[in-house]
Amino acid sequence: MVVMAIISILVLIAVPAFTSHVRQAREAVLKEDLFTMRSAIDSFTADKQKAPQSLDDLVQEGYLREIPEDPMTKSTSSWVTDTSDALSSLDQTDSGINNVHSGSSEVGSDQRPYSEW
Repeated sequence: MVVMAIISILVLIAVPAFTSHVRQAREAVLKEDLFTMRSAIDSFTADKQKAPQSLDDLVQEGYLREIPEDPMTKSTSSWVTDTSDALSSLDQTDSGINNVHSGSSEVGSDQRPYSEW
């Protein structure tokens, strides 16, 4: 009986800590994926003098190997893109994607929704 009580106490301590660490790891992956995709969008726009029309354009042109999986939604198709009508240069003729966010409606550890990161 004492052994069972000790094991249950250890489990009660370990499970919340494990859950917290998993969440922190997923948030770190999200930050890195957003940084990588935003850098690819900026590079594409600077090189081609036009913004990409979709995330698939970044893959087709070799700026990304593949669209990463959103660690919060576990899907590659849930990314939310921002488009802008403002053109970044006089040579640019079409508007396109200028930012990307997670498609998750969950709130992060910093109390901001992942969709605002």
